[in-house]
Amino acid sequence: MEDFGSWSVLTTNFLIVLYLAINGVTLAAILHLVNGKWRFKVRTIAVSLAALFPVAFVLLVILLMNGEQTFQWLADARNGGGHDHHMPGWHNYTFLVARQIVGFLTVAALYGYFIKYQHEAIVDASYEAQRRFRNIALLIPFVYVIYATMVSWDFEMTMVPSWHSASYGAYHFITHFHFFLAFFAIFLFVLKRTGKLTIDMPNYIINFLAQMMLAFTILWTYLYFTQYLIMWYGRLPEEIIRFRNMMDYDLSTIWWTFLALKFVIPLSALVFARVRHTPEYVVLIAICICIGTWLERYTWISGSVDPEFYHIPMTSAFDIVVTVLVAAIAVFTMKWSLQRFGFLKTS
Repeated sequence: MEDFGSWSVLTTNFLIVLYLAINGVTLAAILHLVNGKWRFKVRTIAVSLAALFPVAFVLLVILLMNGEQTFQWLADARNGGGHDHHMPGWHNYTFLVARQIVGFLTVAALYGYFIKYQHEAIVDASYEAQRRFRNIALLIPFVYVIYATMVSWDFEMTMVPSWHSASYGAYHFITHFHFFLAFFAIFLFVLKRTGKLTIDMPNYIINFLAQMMLAFTILWTYLYFTQYLIMWYGRLPEEIIRFRNMMDYDLSTIWWTFLALKFVIPLSALVFARVRHTPEYVVLIAICICIGTWLERYTWISGSVDPEFYHIPMTSAFDIVVTVLVAAIAVFTMKWSLQRFGFLKTS
């Protein structure tokens, strides 16, 4: 467990890539279900990010093979530790590996069908094609919530076996959808500015994403304080100690930084219509949210152990090399997917 801080960086990168792959389809499904007219401008380019599923799967396999370096409670469980009194049986490593692999493959398959049926609905206006697409769109939010909750429990919440939060699943999948909205705004802005995008992408799309970012900033903040307030106000020492370990010690700077990047800056800026209607301002705020989300994930994961087993991220060669490598592979994959879907000029 001496390298838990470094492996926490890889776990964080895995979660970022995973939710980039997932949330493009999730956004397309939600916009379809609420009949958002602007979905026609973004739905095909959003689902192209599902090309990151293979990258996420490779990272998942590496983390699962890594055993106790990824899941620090495993060494104690193998030695007969009996401190998991909240969810007996959940900390069974065979069960963990099985549910993660099966869950991932199930979600990837279902999301693949969504992309297929969306394409069929675009080229085929028949009632059967439209109904088939609507039906699978109805499934996507439910599957997203269930799968993301499982991921949040395995890779974050139960890293401290005796720690439990009834709202942690919601906190986790909301923060990642918040992150995706910010990333997608940057993604579209950069593609448009390069002049290589083969489709028209009007500025009002960035404005709509900014409005959603504001809404999810408020929702994320509510869920963040809900957990803390219940544990603090209820004087639950076994629960609040995890917050204090992250807020008061070595990770305190990172903790307050991500709180500023995900709450203070977005909320204080996006409330102004002028900011939301200026793509450059929206992108700057989106960058803050993306960085804040990465720091948030690392804090929750690495902060589940004593300070001697983690470090400030990006202060070791392993952290930098792994993050750059994962980012480079993700960029290459997204570029390939955009070209395959015909969104990117090849010349």
